[in-house]
Amino acid sequence: MGTVVMHNVASVDGFIADPDDQVGPLHEWYFSGDTAIGPAEDSDFRVPAASARYVGSTWASLGVIVMGRRLFDLTNGWEGHPPAGEHVVVVSHRPKPDGWHPEASYYFVDDLNSAMDTAQRLAGDRVVAVNAGVVGGQILAAGLIDEVAMDIVPVVFGSGRRFFGDVDSQHLLEDPHVVIRSERVLHLRYKVRR
Repeated sequence: MGTVVMHNVASVDGFIADPDDQVGPLHEWYFSGDTAIGPAEDSDFRVPAASARYVGSTWASLGVIVMGRRLFDLTNGWEGHPPAGEHVVVVSHRPKPDGWHPEASYYFVDDLNSAMDTAQRLAGDRVVAVNAGVVGGQILAAGLIDEVAMDIVPVVFGSGRRFFGDVDSQHLLEDPHVVIRSERVLHLRYKVRR
């Protein structure tokens, strides 16, 4: 089975979006750099050179993205084309919208354990990326996350959608094994202590 990594871009004070689900400057570094990354040569993703190798190799390692219904609805599931990985598992009590991109490899699952079983089966030895937020926090609390990856942007939101969602218990992480300082972003990655 592949490694399960909870990931998102976050403000210095730990928010992945403001109270209105707007990301503000959090994702600007994905589009303001000098190095193209992504599945297509004409990709809109242009990150700083210091981020390119890390982000490129991370994206290339992904087999599946696990996300909550809120993010699916906000992004319309990236119109059936996730930025990385081959499959997406959506944790939702509602089914896939009627007629929504029938060709897309998206699976709608209504509980965390089934979602993670589906993601692991689809990913094989590749990485399962779990989007941070409420669902990511629930998967962390269930003990199903191996690593936490954060791309910290130098902005303070003050309130909004928390990286770890509503987690109300303590979870220890090891010292970061990835620390990459880039332009307008700091990449950190931690193993979850067992």
